[in-house]
Amino acid sequence: MLEHIRVIELGVWVAGPSAAGILADWGADVVKVEAPGGDPMRRVFQLIAGHGRPESPPFDLDNRGKRSVALDLTTAAGQEVIGRLIAGADVFLTNLRPEAIERLGLAPERLLAEYPRLIYAIVTGYGRRGPDAGRAGYDVGGFWARSGVAASLVPPGEPPPAIRGGFGDHVTGLAVLAGILGALVERQRTGRGQLVETSLLRTGIYCLGWDLGIQARFGKLLPAVPRDHEINPLVNCYRAGDGRWLWLLGVESDRHFPALCRALDRLDWFGDERFNTARGRRKNAPAVIEAFDAEFAKYSFGELTDRFDREDVWWAPVNTPAEVLADAQAAAANAFVEVPGGSWSSAHRAVNSPIDFGGSLVPPPRPTPAPGEHTEDVLAELGFDAEQIDALRAAGAFGSAKYEAYES
Repeated sequence: MLEHIRVIELGVWVAGPSAAGILADWGADVVKVEAPGGDPMRRVFQLIAGHGRPESPPFDLDNRGKRSVALDLTTAAGQEVIGRLIAGADVFLTNLRPEAIERLGLAPERLLAEYPRLIYAIVTGYGRRGPDAGRAGYDVGGFWARSGVAASLVPPGEPPPAIRGGFGDHVTGLAVLAGILGALVERQRTGRGQLVETSLLRTGIYCLGWDLGIQARFGKLLPAVPRDHEINPLVNCYRAGDGRWLWLLGVESDRHFPALCRALDRLDWFGDERFNTARGRRKNAPAVIEAFDAEFAKYSFGELTDRFDREDVWWAPVNTPAEVLADAQAAAANAFVEVPGGSWSSAHRAVNSPIDFGGSLVPPPRPTPAPGEHTEDVLAELGFDAEQIDALRAAGAFGSAKYEAYES
């Protein structure tokens, strides 16, 4: 679908590579420029899991279908090659820190002046300007912590929750992906490229936009409360008698309450002023939730949800990752894809990109590249012959610099 689009990615970890990964899923020719040691994200899972194999499901998700070129950008020869790559690109995408981009001579002002049709996309932790523009972020820092998201998930005084890896990065990747596609559409109209930028902080603030908007408008905000004080007990999590959790989805509380009473054979609640109105349930939330807990515990998960379905009570299972992988609805929603094996990882089942296209041809998934796997192929496409590639190698273009050296 995007076979005519070439993307040069100078990205590490997750936020930038995830956007380029979806573009690769949709058929774009994504050339991932890695330091000779490879994107450090390649090694993280191996170190954590200790399985002794190079393949990494977190890395594979965001990098399948790309072509990898290994370059030492601290050398003149490496700079020559990436210059040639960018000259023929539609999109240059990076999430190196702004000062590292400046040091490597790849600042947006310079590249956009030299290549006016280029879409230059940059992802940062906190933005390119301001007192903390150069501060290390990751999604834990920019998306979760500084944006207010983590503090908003727990009652005041409680420690922030444990954060699952890559969550904020992937939201940010979707944001910059949308920006890239918008800029490509605009270029069709004007013939000119432009800068597209976002940050983990910006996307975290946007995701918390309801809370922050209320705080900005009224100067105060209801804090998160413990589960047993939830102001609408019909939007809360409950545990069945066999230990499995589910979530009630009764956002329109008074509309959904009668069905819940019927499902639980508790028609007496209609006559209880603590239960029979949204206001009463809010005022007496601990007692209502305690009563719900007692009723739910009488039934297994299957018995309870059968009752709910008969009475059209809205609910959702609280799935573990293993249960998600076995969920027939997730499979029917095309949430997973079979990725072929390659030089980096074996064939495997993986999470699919989150968009389907009913009328467009999206190519089948392609393997994850090994570090530098396509260096010579890509250089040959740029017009370098074997002798010139050997000269670049002798000049250190494919040398030993690490991304840490770029950013130090």
